[in-house]
Amino acid sequence: MKQALANALQERGYETLTQVQEAVTQPDVEGRDLLVSAQTGSGKTVGFGLALAQDLLGEDEAFGEAAAPLALVIAPTRELALQVKHELSWLYREAGAVIASCVGGMDMRDERRALARGAHIVAATPGRLRDHIARGSIDLSQVRGVVLDEADEMLDLGFREDLEFILGEAPEDRRTLLFSATVPPAIASLAETFQRDAMRIKTAGETKQHADIEYRLMSVAQADAENAIINVLRYYEAPSAIVFANTRAAVNRLAARLTNRGLPVVTLSGELSQTERSHALQAMRDGRARVCVATDVAARGIDLPGLELVVHAELPSNHETLLHRSGRTGRAGRKGVSALIAPPKARAKALRLLKWAKLTAEHCEAPSADDVLARDEERMLADPVWQQPVEENEQAGVQTLLDNFSAEQIAATYLRLFRSRHSAPEDLRPAGEEEPRKERKERKAFGPSVWFSLSGGREAGADPRKVLPMLCKAGNIDRDAIGAIRVQDNETFAEISEGAVNGFLKALDGKTELEPGAVLTRLSEAPDLAPAPRRGPDGPKGGFKGDRKPKPHRGKEEGPKPYRSKAEAGEDSRPPRKEWKDKPARDERREPRAETRPSKPKPAVTAKPKGASDPSKRMARPGAPAGKPFKAKGPKPPAGKPNSKKNKARAAAPQTAKGGKGGDARPKRSPSGPAKHR
Repeated sequence: MKQALANALQERGYETLTQVQEAVTQPDVEGRDLLVSAQTGSGKTVGFGLALAQDLLGEDEAFGEAAAPLALVIAPTRELALQVKHELSWLYREAGAVIASCVGGMDMRDERRALARGAHIVAATPGRLRDHIARGSIDLSQVRGVVLDEADEMLDLGFREDLEFILGEAPEDRRTLLFSATVPPAIASLAETFQRDAMRIKTAGETKQHADIEYRLMSVAQADAENAIINVLRYYEAPSAIVFANTRAAVNRLAARLTNRGLPVVTLSGELSQTERSHALQAMRDGRARVCVATDVAARGIDLPGLELVVHAELPSNHETLLHRSGRTGRAGRKGVSALIAPPKARAKALRLLKWAKLTAEHCEAPSADDVLARDEERMLADPVWQQPVEENEQAGVQTLLDNFSAEQIAATYLRLFRSRHSAPEDLRPAGEEEPRKERKERKAFGPSVWFSLSGGREAGADPRKVLPMLCKAGNIDRDAIGAIRVQDNETFAEISEGAVNGFLKALDGKTELEPGAVLTRLSEAPDLAPAPRRGPDGPKGGFKGDRKPKPHRGKEEGPKPYRSKAEAGEDSRPPRKEWKDKPARDERREPRAETRPSKPKPAVTAKPKGASDPSKRMARPGAPAGKPFKAKGPKPPAGKPNSKKNKARAAAPQTAKGGKGGDARPKRSPSGPAKHR
């Protein structure tokens, strides 16, 4: 290992290398293409940084002047590419490496200027790197190594064509390293195409559960899923935590809910710009935010220091995403908790995901409000401030409290102040208990009433939704004073409470016609109401489908004939064939043509010499060549009598540019026949 890299690891606090880092730095893998599969959080970024050191530096301990890039590191997301740049920066700082980034969402002109100044290593996303190659702003002729980080994720996101283009433009004698959490057939095919005799490295940690992550399957009632998330965050009080949801809408809803509870929250989803996403991650690293609510865009490669808790507010679609989500915690030897919120409808799916991922989870209920408060008291009593002696500058204040208040009052006040700095937990119902359904209120008996009739019923368009406001407005009564409204064919009946009848009649002041055609009459007794017409064969809409009579089969009175097979029907069931009648020949059927009179002979036409004209039929235009007829503009003179009423009307009509009538001169089409001139 180069001394500059060893110093960087020691300064960073690395005492021993992880399993994947040791595997890629063995002498027997030096210079070979690698296909590495290791679980997330195993130190793969530092691993391929160490693996490329010999190819990039050779026998030197430091880089020379930056020019064309020597290595490419391609990552699926912008956050992961920028994180790779950050990790390699401190690893190669003493070696003097210049590292540039090419990611989507950033200013491409700044990236082109950085590439023009020179860079030893370029961390990029596939789409943006392909754009730079197509525009000629990056030179790949000096590339010695290419790293595909999270290769399976890049193929899932549809970057296969971009990767094939980039690897095709890189020199053939390069070294290619593929790092992936899993090796599906698509990754194996990509390795066979673009790698030369690749060495397969499979770490032992890939086949067993991550020992530093504690999985907990928390059962909650269906209506308390979001409340359980608040209690989980309050119970652990982790320095930083990630809450995963499946959609942007769910992320925004959860973030708003947690912000209202006083928790410092940032969001991370695909709808945010690169600047907003970078600021969110920086707020988590600085400690300004303690909870990040994110979609699966943060499930891979994101490394946040002090991240001790991962909450799956919504379960992922597959077990691989579950592993990547959980892998945000428990990194580099640190402990972490991955909590799966499982309402009754999602419990079966959670068990399947754990089984497919070969994970063992502790089954428990979400922390209750009492559990959260008890955990707060434990943290309060474990604070080392209790063991510190009273300072001299505190003696006066302590004595004042003791003189004015009892020890019990001082303790209670301190406990109240401590709890006021934290959000109150939610009260959860037991996991097996669901929210009771609201029972439908039984309608109370209407009581004594008086019936009124209104002229006009169903045939006149009467409807209870129209009658009710009409009675309330006319009689100045509330709708609760009106009981049943029954619409008949020609009359409408309404029931009014006996206690409201006097006020109703007083408001009418002798008026009987409430609206035009609606005459009100008081009845002495309840009317004899006819039942509402039922939709049936005789109903107004023709009845239901099952009530209709079958239509006659092919115009016959009887119904369709029952089906019989040929064996049952026999040959006698066939209709008899029509006998072929001998028809006369075509010439015999044709009637003889009637004798016609001989047509009159046409007069002989003598050809006129070219240029000759008949002065009686046309006029020569002045200056026109001889023999060319003159065509006058405008409509043809009407036939018939020139002084008839019809022709006078045509002559008086306005003329168009083409000589026709004003307006649309096209023939009008009859609605039931061909076009006709009218």
